[in-house]
Amino acid sequence: MIQRHYDVIVIGRSIGALTAAALLARRDFTVMVVGHGERPPSYRMEGRRLRRRAFTMLAEPSPAWRKVMVELAQSQTWKRRVTPAMPMMQALAPRLRLDIPPDMALFGREIDRELPELRRVIDELYADLAQVNSAADEAFERDAVWPPGTFWERRETGRYAAMLPYAHAEPDADLMVEFPRGHLYRAIVTSSVMFATDLSALPPPFAVARLHGAWTRGVMTLPGGEEDLEEFLIERVQAHGGVCLLDERAAAIHVRRGVASGVLVDGAEQPTSAGFVITDLDGEDMASLSGGEGIHKRALREWPRITSSVGRFVVSLVVRDEGLPAPLGPEAFVLPGPGGGIARPGGRTTGEVRAASRPPPAMGGGVRGVRPGPLRPAIHLQRCALPTSPGESLLIAEVLLPDRGQLGLRDARQVVLDALTAELPFLERHLLLVDSPHDGLPAWVYEDGRRRLVERGNVKGAEPMMRQLEVDPPGYLGLSGEPIRGPIERTLLVGRTVLPALGQEGQLLAAWGAARLVTRTDRRRERMRRDMWSKVEIG
Repeated sequence: MIQRHYDVIVIGRSIGALTAAALLARRDFTVMVVGHGERPPSYRMEGRRLRRRAFTMLAEPSPAWRKVMVELAQSQTWKRRVTPAMPMMQALAPRLRLDIPPDMALFGREIDRELPELRRVIDELYADLAQVNSAADEAFERDAVWPPGTFWERRETGRYAAMLPYAHAEPDADLMVEFPRGHLYRAIVTSSVMFATDLSALPPPFAVARLHGAWTRGVMTLPGGEEDLEEFLIERVQAHGGVCLLDERAAAIHVRRGVASGVLVDGAEQPTSAGFVITDLDGEDMASLSGGEGIHKRALREWPRITSSVGRFVVSLVVRDEGLPAPLGPEAFVLPGPGGGIARPGGRTTGEVRAASRPPPAMGGGVRGVRPGPLRPAIHLQRCALPTSPGESLLIAEVLLPDRGQLGLRDARQVVLDALTAELPFLERHLLLVDSPHDGLPAWVYEDGRRRLVERGNVKGAEPMMRQLEVDPPGYLGLSGEPIRGPIERTLLVGRTVLPALGQEGQLLAAWGAARLVTRTDRRRERMRRDMWSKVEIG
């Protein structure tokens, strides 16, 4: 016996899942969101709020996000929530400090100061990126399904895909062909792309241009990071009558006559019925929830294989503001010097340095550059203020950690700390707390220059890292992985596996496409949206 019915049940709490839920709730569908055991973006340790993952709202200038805000009539509210990052990003390396500010004249001065020999090729690079992003904005602004599935979708989306520069270029085409091999600016561009994509290898040339362009066209920050975005989207779902059960878990997908017909919430006696099930899980996980029932024969035959060999390792550091240089902005990349070893796909590196048998000491001196010990990785570093602790900042350091690389999981925290203290020499004197949810080690609390170990208590031990993905075979234009339509009838995918090459923007495009597919099954609601919702806000 069925207890309740919703038009749509959404499983997951990612930006793609919550965006799809908010759009459909706005379009007068009844929606229920089940968090499915996903942990919130932050956790508490020693009275301070730390982050499980780094988060940058790179998709904010994308037409995909702007369309969502217009339909939700929240453009002005959203503008009041975000603040521009100043500068948009920074690069820190031995003998290099480079800011990329929004003002192109100031950026030109930075290049003249640090890399005058590259002024011409850098100007040409960003002129090319401006053309790519302008064309991509025009294509992604159209109401289409990315990636397309049916014949008519392929015709429609193909017209817009023809607008995309480099979309049909060779996968290994080099956008920086005029830059010297091994030059540090190549590492700056590559690192910004690798921390923005969901692939473990460098994505196709169009995605490279799109993702690096996202870092340089006006990065916006949220005071609470991903938690603020999650709260904003949940408010929209609930404002339109949706139900959000973020702490609940889906025990099974109920399949009837080969069609997904509901979800059994963990602990419930009977499934909750639904017209559609939308999830940010991958197709294999969805098939597991259904117990293998209802899977299309075509999905069994042609479904792409999603694997992973690289994870995102995150370390949170609480630091007194005196230990940080005032110019350190909210987004930075800390890069190794020549021979330092920038991570490449598959765990290979550019350096020949071998891992030492022991990690370097936690505190103490060191020269600027590569310190003795395990190979130094490229680091994405975020700086956030702590409203509850004036005079302190939270640093979130993120590295891409290959499963079979030279750097082990239990050594990664120390190596990240050593790399940061090499570039921020006063950091170690002002450390208050260092912790990572991924290595299972106790938190490090610093008192009077001494390190004290604090067991995690209520915080469970090692948590899985967010994974970078490998897709075999690559999908539409090399950008996609799994199709939007799931392996079971009336299931839709909106997670990182759909358009992994485009990262955050890919999840928003998938969410918009899923909402469109659901809406088109109800002529009344489709007509309502066309006649009324699209006129709510002009912007």
